[in-house]
Amino acid sequence: MIRHLIAAVFLVACAAPTIQAAPLFDEDFQDGNIFGWSTTGTVYANAYYGNYSIGLRGSGASSTYTLSTVGYVNVNISLDISAYSLEYGETCVAEVSNNGGSAWVNAITLFNGQDNSALYTANSVAIDADNKSQLMIRYRNAGNDYYDYCYGDNILVTGDVDTGSGGSSSGGSNDDYYDELSGSGNVSRRLLTYNVLMNGSDPGSRVNLSAYGVPQNAAHPQNAFSGTLTLSGEATGGSFAEVKDTYNYTGGGDNTRKHLPEFAFQFIQTGSHIFPLERGSIPSAHPNWEYVLTPGRAWQENNDNGYSRAAIPFALQQRNANCMHNGVMTFLFKDDGSISKVAYQISNETCLYFKADWWGLLSATYTPETIANQSQWIQDYHAEIAGRMPTKPLSALSTDYPGTSPSAFEAPGSTDASHVSTAGFIYGGVHYRGNCVTRYGNYPYCDSMVVPSYSSAKSFFGGVAMMRLEKLYPGVRNTAVASHVPACNNNGNWSDVTLNNLLDMATGNYGDATYMVDEGASHTDNLFLSDSHNSKINYSCSQYSRKATPGNQWVYHTSDTYIAGTHMNDYLQDQQGSSADIFADIIVADLWDPIGISPTGKYTRRTYDSVEQPFAGWGLMWLPDDVAKIASFVGIDDGEINGQQMLDSNQLNAAMQRNSADTGTVPLADYRYNNGFWAHNVAGNLSGCSGAQWIPFLSGYGGITVVLLPNDSVYYYFSDNETYYWLEAVQEAHQIQSVCQ
Repeated sequence: MIRHLIAAVFLVACAAPTIQAAPLFDEDFQDGNIFGWSTTGTVYANAYYGNYSIGLRGSGASSTYTLSTVGYVNVNISLDISAYSLEYGETCVAEVSNNGGSAWVNAITLFNGQDNSALYTANSVAIDADNKSQLMIRYRNAGNDYYDYCYGDNILVTGDVDTGSGGSSSGGSNDDYYDELSGSGNVSRRLLTYNVLMNGSDPGSRVNLSAYGVPQNAAHPQNAFSGTLTLSGEATGGSFAEVKDTYNYTGGGDNTRKHLPEFAFQFIQTGSHIFPLERGSIPSAHPNWEYVLTPGRAWQENNDNGYSRAAIPFALQQRNANCMHNGVMTFLFKDDGSISKVAYQISNETCLYFKADWWGLLSATYTPETIANQSQWIQDYHAEIAGRMPTKPLSALSTDYPGTSPSAFEAPGSTDASHVSTAGFIYGGVHYRGNCVTRYGNYPYCDSMVVPSYSSAKSFFGGVAMMRLEKLYPGVRNTAVASHVPACNNNGNWSDVTLNNLLDMATGNYGDATYMVDEGASHTDNLFLSDSHNSKINYSCSQYSRKATPGNQWVYHTSDTYIAGTHMNDYLQDQQGSSADIFADIIVADLWDPIGISPTGKYTRRTYDSVEQPFAGWGLMWLPDDVAKIASFVGIDDGEINGQQMLDSNQLNAAMQRNSADTGTVPLADYRYNNGFWAHNVAGNLSGCSGAQWIPFLSGYGGITVVLLPNDSVYYYFSDNETYYWLEAVQEAHQIQSVCQ
């Protein structure tokens, strides 16, 4: 985890300049992120028995971090490096430059014979690093093939503040005009006014969420935020109103679920945008909730007395689960650390069984900081925003394709629109997106609304990971479970079950073949509620007895996809080394990075123990743009990236029902299930089409649907009232371009 600590400078009158020690850069990667590193080739956050490092796979892979030591003397650099699978003449290199990369000084070089994954340490790199505007630390893989590995870890840069040089800390500047706002700042504001944010009392009241949005006449912000925002009183403050509580979580009294977790996180502002340094679900000490932080906005209003105003979208995600409750917080701030109270409100969720509003007005502090490598963070953020798919409102479909009814996409069939978090249709390279609906108006930052995957992960993680492995290592789909999952090697029920059987939900091991009876049984709590891999995998391997020959009877088990994820992880480690990870290396590094998935979408739920096993069958999260890109990669681009086929075509075609020799299993009449993907035969419902019309789709608990149409379009919606209607949207897409097969 990056911990940027810049010491304050104190000058004592009539005294000689004093020097105070400070860590300038401290990185051990334990948050699983490599944000801020400039990379080439295959570089990823590597997990190995609970420890994270930065991994470099294959010839030419490199990762570079740049920071400033201006204002610091006696700067010392220490770092670790390890290697795996080097042959003669191959090396892993750690090096440092004090002149922006014009010349490099070797810190450590590892050779064949030093490649057993042991860490080697350079306690003090021999380089002048004092007062350098561009100090660069680089790891470099100088191997000769794709299966050479280098790992970097435990980088620490320390220095003493040189008070004689005028070095100091600051919160940034207001001369960044990224996404400039051109309004006059003359905003007529009735809700969350200056007086409310400065002098109001907690909890305040719920408001229409437009009060948290950028107003029409907002001016460009005069102040710049760079540092840590800390809230006070989270455990007791705020208010709560229950909407639905299927499992009676809270009751009438106070409860930890009714309050926010502790909040102290770093943010950087660039122009009119503000973004968090930590993304994904952030572990906390709170027994129920974990934060997900996403990018927001900053602006200026004339009545805010010189303060700038910021809004930060966030979500509460249920610990060890997938429910997502989206909210926004807003506050006033100045460069010097002055800050108002922070108002927050949550009035939206994608969660079938627990719905509620949270709101409050908490005291806060803002600690301005010069964040190491801030320019790189900003550059990466700009690239993230620039890389989003072109977006239009769903209403634009009626203009772009006259005669099209946008309402068919907003809430098809009998779906209650008030339960649809958001919906979208991708066609012709454009992401047509609906509003993000809440109980108090539309969510003002739809680009930053987080949606959960639930079982759609069985397709976009479990199925896609198998297709990528099958492309790299033909035949993996037919490998036996018992040979890769030791916990499944005890009862004899898994020796003839393959990875393919797992992903088709046809292992032959089950309790009751009646539709969804096994999945709905109370004993599945032993899978979903357990924190540890050992508990989850033992349940998954031992719960059911053998009742049919593998490959025939479809019985839906999330536990089967959990076994599949474990199986694929073990297989990958056999091929690439014990530190390989099926999600980080196969899904993120090979696929999500090249197609531009956001840092939010590169997260998966994992077990909380040292194994950190990815769930595979649930536990992903996405921004709307991530859904559009991943679905387009699979359903429109047929698994190609820049003209290169990344997935096994046979298995992708099978999942898309384009392979008559492999149609999968049969859950219900006119439904199929193959490689983690559903398909439904809509024959007779599309004008001009004859014969069977199989439409592949993904389905997630509560009301999540992603449809991959044969006319090179995608339709999706995320809802939570347990309806799964999408035929009306398919019929409307058929009017734009035929989906007949």
